Amino acid sequence: MRGYLRLLAQGVFLGALVVSMFAAAEDGRQDDPLESYNRAMFTFNDTADRWILKPIARGYHAVMPDPVERGVIRMFANVGEILKVVNNVLQGKVGQAGNNTGRFVVNTTVGLIGFFDVAQHMGLQKSEPEDFGQTFGVWGVPQGSYLVMPFIGPSSYRHAPGQLLTLFLDPIGQIDHVPTRNQIYAIQIISERADLLKAEELISGDKYSFVRDVYLQRREYLIMDGQVEDDFGDDEYE
Repeated sequence: MRGYLRLLAQGVFLGALVVSMFAAAEDGRQDDPLESYNRAMFTFNDTADRWILKPIARGYHAVMPDPVERGVIRMFANVGEILKVVNNVLQGKVGQAGNNTGRFVVNTTVGLIGFFDVAQHMGLQKSEPEDFGQTFGVWGVPQGSYLVMPFIGPSSYRHAPGQLLTLFLDPIGQIDHVPTRNQIYAIQIISERADLLKAEELISGDKYSFVRDVYLQRREYLIMDGQVEDDFGDDEYE
């Protein structure tokens, strides 16, 4: 029954996403034709963050010793290695998949479920994120328009289905005990938000435009594995 309700909720989420794509007026720039809708959704997310999530994250950051806070971040990153492996395989990056598999095995065992990054001292270095949106990009799926999703934030027509797939396959989501699963999700969200408090100070000018442009540039960088065309010529740089 829980599995059915989960699938139903995900179907409703995807349906709402599709409706938002076609219901919004196309009045923005070429890569952001849904700007009116996106700005409204950005304001909604930003308001919820300002009044609910950010104060909790600040409190968490204030009381949590820095080594523990960093260790918790590493634990969730260690869980993320599983989906990195899946996407590396789908993209044909066999060597990187082997590296991430090794990191997961070492850090889960010797590193106490990832609290310590022991693998890096064994030559298994942390890699850039890999997700289904990047996999779709490598497969040639067009990015489509920029899209701000409720509670999730910046996305695109290509990345949004990948985010939904990630939610469906997330190892934490496979925990049957609902209270435990929800507590872990809550800790993950709070710890990741606390980790962004310092970076948030870099935002300047129009917050919506700043976040959008950084997101789009970062996605291009990840999909191209750091090989981005130079605007001043045909050369590429890392």
